[in-house]
Amino acid sequence: MALVPASVVRQAELLDANGKKYFEKRRFLAAVDAHTEAITLCPDVALYWANRAICYRKLNQWTKVEADSRKALELDSRSTKAHFMLGLALVERQEYAEGIKELEKALNIEGLINPKSDMVMEIKQSLFEAKYNEWELLSSKREWMLQNLKESCEKALTEYHFLHDSQDDYGPKEAENDVVGQLRVLKEVFSKTASVDIPTEVPDYLCCKITLNIFQDPVIAPSGITYERAMIIKHLQKVGNFDPITREPLEQHQLVPNLAIKEAVQAYLNDHPWAYGARL
Repeated sequence: MALVPASVVRQAELLDANGKKYFEKRRFLAAVDAHTEAITLCPDVALYWANRAICYRKLNQWTKVEADSRKALELDSRSTKAHFMLGLALVERQEYAEGIKELEKALNIEGLINPKSDMVMEIKQSLFEAKYNEWELLSSKREWMLQNLKESCEKALTEYHFLHDSQDDYGPKEAENDVVGQLRVLKEVFSKTASVDIPTEVPDYLCCKITLNIFQDPVIAPSGITYERAMIIKHLQKVGNFDPITREPLEQHQLVPNLAIKEAVQAYLNDHPWAYGARL
């Protein structure tokens, strides 16, 4: 890495700062130009590449988002922004498995640095959307495959009976009842298989008593009732220091993470990916 004069470094930093200002004003093209100038001066700074990727995201230029993100990660493998932007770019072209991996990397890195930051919440939301969209795509493919398989099985079963009924000891009525019964069983088997992808109600114990939505960050109060952290804290700050269900006195420091429920929620989501839609 070539030594860059301090004056050039300062100029690049100023250009990057200007790019952020343009971004806040939604002048995304101007922001791209500013970050590009910063990159020209200091091409080995991962942050500048990641910041330009964020601008390209707003312009829906996903190929450039991916390219800048990958370059940033070459320079800094722990860049939260770069993993986040790369994940979004991959998800955009429906490469869900790899995109979700990148989003999870971003969440793990930023979650350790600043677990309550707005970026953590944004990454989580993007991750939920990606997992839900992945399920939706795979579900549609499974539905199409099951329907084709079902039709093929029904056709094969009907043809089998047509060809072999004359060789059996059954009468016409018995043969008809036999094929109808087997077709009914076949339908039940395929219906049961397809039911895995049919959304149902999320169990109450996995949902917050305030939001009625599936938990993201569950905490338990001294009353034994579990709440979504953000919602119970909002209640304590805006309504008063008491448990909204039992009305008992409650302070924020008394809330304890409910790790058992958090694990139960994750297990449920793993088995029922459609439930990620309940978090959107």
